[in-house]
Amino acid sequence: MNRKLFSRTVLLSDVAILIYLALFKLLLHWLTSGGYGYFRDEFYYIAVSQRLDFGYLEFPPMIALITALTRATLGESLFALHFFPALAGALIVLLAGLMARELGGGKFAQALAALAVLAAPVFMSMNSILTMDSFDELWWALAAYVLIRLLKQDNPRLWLVFGLVAGLGLMTKITMAYFGFALVVGLLLTSARKYLGNKWLWLGGLIALAFLLPYVGWQIANGFPTLGFWRMYASGKTYPVTPLEFLLQQIITLNPLTLALWLAGLGWYLAGKEGKPYRALGIAYVVLFVVLMLMQAKNYFLAPAYPMLFAAGAGVVERFASQLRRDWLRPSYALSVLIVGVLAAPLALPILPVEMFVQYARPLGGDAGIKSERLETTDLPQHFADRFGWENLAETVARVYQALPPEEQRQACIFGGNYGETGAINFFGKARGLPTAISGHNQHFLWGPGNCTGQVMIVVGMPLHELQGVFASVTLGDTARCQYCMPYESNLPVYVCRGLKAPLRELWTQVRNYG
Repeated sequence: MNRKLFSRTVLLSDVAILIYLALFKLLLHWLTSGGYGYFRDEFYYIAVSQRLDFGYLEFPPMIALITALTRATLGESLFALHFFPALAGALIVLLAGLMARELGGGKFAQALAALAVLAAPVFMSMNSILTMDSFDELWWALAAYVLIRLLKQDNPRLWLVFGLVAGLGLMTKITMAYFGFALVVGLLLTSARKYLGNKWLWLGGLIALAFLLPYVGWQIANGFPTLGFWRMYASGKTYPVTPLEFLLQQIITLNPLTLALWLAGLGWYLAGKEGKPYRALGIAYVVLFVVLMLMQAKNYFLAPAYPMLFAAGAGVVERFASQLRRDWLRPSYALSVLIVGVLAAPLALPILPVEMFVQYARPLGGDAGIKSERLETTDLPQHFADRFGWENLAETVARVYQALPPEEQRQACIFGGNYGETGAINFFGKARGLPTAISGHNQHFLWGPGNCTGQVMIVVGMPLHELQGVFASVTLGDTARCQYCMPYESNLPVYVCRGLKAPLRELWTQVRNYG
């Protein structure tokens, strides 16, 4: 009897419920991992994982290391590539609940904080593909959890752990530096400023810096190319959101019904009596919101800051319902959050057949008003459209290549207009006997033209007038078409170019395309 009671207690404990929610998140992503196809950026990460280095044009080396590990242990299937992002997402669910526990929340508050992450479309979407953002979100959540424990216990030695996590974050995405900056502001403006003179904080900072140094060394060795990339990227690629649009995008992508939750959490950090020891976290969020809004950053750049708000807000909701003696408020609110999450899931995850999705999303305009780049979309939002058309593109290029005379095939090379096209041709082209494709887009430019002479070149996605200016002969070999891909990737001409008018290495600087 005691054994049965013990088993039931363990199976229904606070932590057990959090584990169930995390496992549900994991299972959801694994079951939908094969939907729609490979995402554009996944080809890029495969490419960098084949050329491991201390840094790359757009990001530090962590995503290349994770992709290399994935390919070495699990392979290159969609399930394999999506395995670790799904695991990262499940850990964020768990951490949100554990943060609520550290902040004094009971079983309901812990479960609600975890559920809020689970039901947020932005986390569903990011954790469904191989992207550095999944891991960036994980490091932010883990750093916030460590910081909450540090402030609660007044244990400055935990700055060493915080530094370790921040270092992993900096190896993943430089946005961790924004979190660090915002946190310093929060410390300065609260009683927690006492830690700024503590040796453990500075030692933690040195640990974080040590992780970043190889990337800084790579930047120095390559002439700081990332600075040029960000100048061009910010000047024309990101969608220019207004402050109101930025706020609305936060509300929509986080699940509108969690608005009350994260606002309550923010208020608790900033003004609550019990939240005073943790006030630096609330100030850090405000700083992050303002900075990223003014930078017109993509809406999901702020997503990693919300688990700590959910954690605090869940405790507020739990206590509010108890004070009102309205116990029905708790399950009603949680169920409402879950229902909206279920309704939003097809907009974030490849759950529905694509034809059914088009009908489902049509009343919302396809992208539900959420744009992060200045690109035209049609029936599908960009995060889905970027999963279509790639294998057909490689097949089209293969037909053009196979139509060349044998002597031209031996010297032919392939040039892709962007890293998506180049990566897809290299990924699907291996089985079709295609030579390695090169490109002037982003990191591919830094890798150079390789052994390509340019005397016979199959070119994808470049304007005809530009090609005619540098080649003696340009003919249309075929056209790659797809129904659901991004409009600029449909009806894509594949040219056969002959007789480059100058050595390719001399012309290489002209093909640089950062953005």
